[in-house]
Amino acid sequence: MGQALCVAGVATGSVLMTRFDWGTKVLGTLVFAGSVLALSSPAYADQTLMASDNARIDCIASSRDLTRISLVGDEIASVSKLQTGNASEDFSVVNEPVRGDIYVSVPEGFSPKTLSFFATSKKGYVYKFACRLEGAEAQQVFVANPAIAGDKPDETHLAAVATTPEDQAVKLVQAMYSSAIPDGYRMRQPVRTPVRVGDLKVQEIAEYRGAALTGQVLRIENKGAHATTLGDSLIAPSNAVAVTVAEPTLAAGAVTTAYIVLPAKAGEQP
Repeated sequence: MGQALCVAGVATGSVLMTRFDWGTKVLGTLVFAGSVLALSSPAYADQTLMASDNARIDCIASSRDLTRISLVGDEIASVSKLQTGNASEDFSVVNEPVRGDIYVSVPEGFSPKTLSFFATSKKGYVYKFACRLEGAEAQQVFVANPAIAGDKPDETHLAAVATTPEDQAVKLVQAMYSSAIPDGYRMRQPVRTPVRVGDLKVQEIAEYRGAALTGQVLRIENKGAHATTLGDSLIAPSNAVAVTVAEPTLAAGAVTTAYIVLPAKAGEQP
């Protein structure tokens, strides 16, 4: 996987957790992609999370490097966090005024395992962040609020306004979650037999075909006796452009939905 690129225009649903890893082929995190996917251990990638106003946002922050948090279509105006006065328990937040992002870092010897704080956006939305500290590499977290979609009604024609492959993939994920059909796409609901991937039962329930991209909507059920952490590339095709999964930790017996974007097959018609 290559380096991640910022995503934009995602605004769908109530509290959803999504991940995108943009590089030369842009591989998403926390993903299910049906029978063509394969298991692997987590290798934390950029995170794109959907959240509504006042929602709790569970994310991953770097334990040694910077963590960038960005609001899609919005900017972070202020951050509220507890000041303990103890250097080993305080983390720093720096606001980047041009884009409205924040950069979070923890000092050496930081004792808590989770960063907890509130962020208020310039459009008046409030989010509660609970970010687990994992890994030494820098992290990026993108948060998209579905309510912001109403601020840009022209963007309901999702694919038409996309300018980059990444934008197109993000807008297709948005459409799949809201059950919309973007311009230039055809949606069908195939009858597919569920497949088992370990303790997970995966079934494709919808497919979106376009000239450049294909989207898949998958239903995933944890049939095991224990919760399963759906880490980066847990079940992911190597050519995935973007992936969104509702629950990164799936309890025993629980069901979630994943949204997969793949390059369209050569010669395949929408």
